[in-house]
Amino acid sequence: MDSRRAVKMKWKGSGFRFRGGGTHPETPEIDVDGSGEEGPSPMLALLLAAGGCSGADVVMILEKMRVELSDVEIEVEGVRAETEPKRYVTLRFHFKIAGKGLDEEKAKRAVDLSMEKYCSVVHSLAPDIEIAYGFELA
Repeated sequence: MDSRRAVKMKWKGSGFRFRGGGTHPETPEIDVDGSGEEGPSPMLALLLAAGGCSGADVVMILEKMRVELSDVEIEVEGVRAETEPKRYVTLRFHFKIAGKGLDEEKAKRAVDLSMEKYCSVVHSLAPDIEIAYGFELA
């Protein structure tokens, strides 16, 4: 399996707007806007990436547990440092999960596995970022 990943972005000609997508592997393009007017800012895109990554893990794990999912929502909140580079210093994840055969034990196991072992986006972040997470059954 090829573990290399690559994207290409092109400035849209004004402001802080860029459009890009995966080149290895190829994916559809999205807009990223540093001002947040035409798309998520890069920092919001990072939260979306972390939520999407952990959400995919939770879905995969619960499906392996034979849970018939009907809904999964992930809220991710980041708190940024007040000084440059104004990076995230804390991230908080909250999962709302519903499905047939789902119970607290299965939900907790899936969320714990994602956040502590599998979510490659979270594990790609600086190790000193405080990560907190929780869940509720919807």
